[in-house]
Amino acid sequence: MRKWIAFITALLGLGAIPAYGAETYKIGAILAMTGPGAYYGRVMSRGPLLAIEEINAKGGIDGMKLELVIEDHKSGQPKEGVSAINKLVNIDKVPFILTSYSAPTLAAYPIAAEHKVLMLNGGGWSPDLVGKPYLFNNRMVGNYLGQVIAEHVFRKGARKLAMIYRNDPSGITVRDHVRPFWEKLGGTIVATEVHELGATDYAAQLAKIKAARPDVVATWSYGKDLGFIVKQARDVGITVPLVGIDWTPDGQAVAGTAMEGYEYASDYLDPDSKEPWTARFIQDYKKKYAEAPDFYAANYYEGIYILGELIKEVKQKGGNPQSGDQLRQALLAKRKFASVYGGTITFNDDGTSAKPVAVFEVKGGKPTVRTLVK
Repeated sequence: MRKWIAFITALLGLGAIPAYGAETYKIGAILAMTGPGAYYGRVMSRGPLLAIEEINAKGGIDGMKLELVIEDHKSGQPKEGVSAINKLVNIDKVPFILTSYSAPTLAAYPIAAEHKVLMLNGGGWSPDLVGKPYLFNNRMVGNYLGQVIAEHVFRKGARKLAMIYRNDPSGITVRDHVRPFWEKLGGTIVATEVHELGATDYAAQLAKIKAARPDVVATWSYGKDLGFIVKQARDVGITVPLVGIDWTPDGQAVAGTAMEGYEYASDYLDPDSKEPWTARFIQDYKKKYAEAPDFYAANYYEGIYILGELIKEVKQKGGNPQSGDQLRQALLAKRKFASVYGGTITFNDDGTSAKPVAVFEVKGGKPTVRTLVK
């Protein structure tokens, strides 16, 4: 595992993660370090590694140095998520895990719950991630985001909606939540098409969608998959608006100019924020990685600081910060934490949280804010 950590840190230009003694506090992470979603693993790992570097430079948490142990779910593979958590729980003995993607998180969750390990998800969006006692989310989940973008296009006049979604919990559950919401608004679903993860050919699905003559096409997908869908939709002559709940540079690179006008709802990290912590995080991230952070990097960076507060809360009460159950109890007792987005983030009983959301439109190959969601 040391070789794997060294490889990741070298890849990210971080140097070696120091090996501390008995006072080291190990934190688990299950991320997409390889495969078609490696972009997500790169930015999601950079966030917590930067936070850990900052905290350790100041002496750690009450003298304990932090160490991140990264495991790879290979871009959303459930069996890899299970392998990862088995190692983190049984070998590394971590009480806290940063997790990502819906399918591997849901596959790993029963093991986390059995061992009372607290999980924090900053990337997966499936509504199935909600309502699980040992899983909390500092990303807005897909049922809410799907409803935001659906209402946005309905207000613009769309009535006939087509959906194409990933054949995993992230896509299936958003489809199932948006359908009744759209119909309650007064719209109709004219086509529903599914695709497998990592697909590159969407001709069959898009032909059916085009034939259904929708007013708008919703894509419950992400990363390069989204890029292929958008490009091929335009290639086959679908001219109606395309919308979704995600955008990434790697998907943009695949779609190119076809992505122009694509709209999506997502967490909103203000790149021009005057909030001191937000501005400092953006500046330090740019300095270290030579690019601006996205909200994924911010979520996982923020997750380490939330954990730091939980460790302090547990220790102040004379408890054991290596207990995931005690960390969970501290989270439920405190609920409200400083947020790198500015202000605070508040966790609810069901594991959801409240934070800034916006509707974006891609212009000139970059997302621009259309509307801030209250």
